[in-house]
Amino acid sequence: MAIKETREVVIEASPEEILDVVADFESMPEWSSAHQSAEILERNAAGRPTKVKMKVKAAGITDDQVIAYTWGDNVVSWSLISSGQQRSQDASYTLVPDGDATLVKFQLSVDPVVPVPGFILKRAIKGTVDSGTDGLRKRVLQLKKGK
Repeated sequence: MAIKETREVVIEASPEEILDVVADFESMPEWSSAHQSAEILERNAAGRPTKVKMKVKAAGITDDQVIAYTWGDNVVSWSLISSGQQRSQDASYTLVPDGDATLVKFQLSVDPVVPVPGFILKRAIKGTVDSGTDGLRKRVLQLKKGK
């Protein structure tokens, strides 16, 4: 059974600055506690990653995943290609500019292979969504401050 979660966060940055942080998969383990490593396997003509292999750990479960990314204007979405622990994973960031800030809409749908107790699954999803919103916001602002 797929678990779906949606969250919004406002980041005081442009959509381009936010998407640049999302695209920097090699540094993702620095700001996303679930990500232990990431390796870009393929890029599109614009240089954005389109296929990424990563090792993630959530709620004590480690997984090697390969994810396909699709980039558009103010949006990035991804789908699971392979995983030992999930049947499917689909997610996206949709960015809505608002003056000097951007509303980031994060949507996630995960279908685990192994039956996981509800409270553990909820904790894992919460951690993933926290990293994907609050962690992303902190990283973007940290990089803006360092400019």
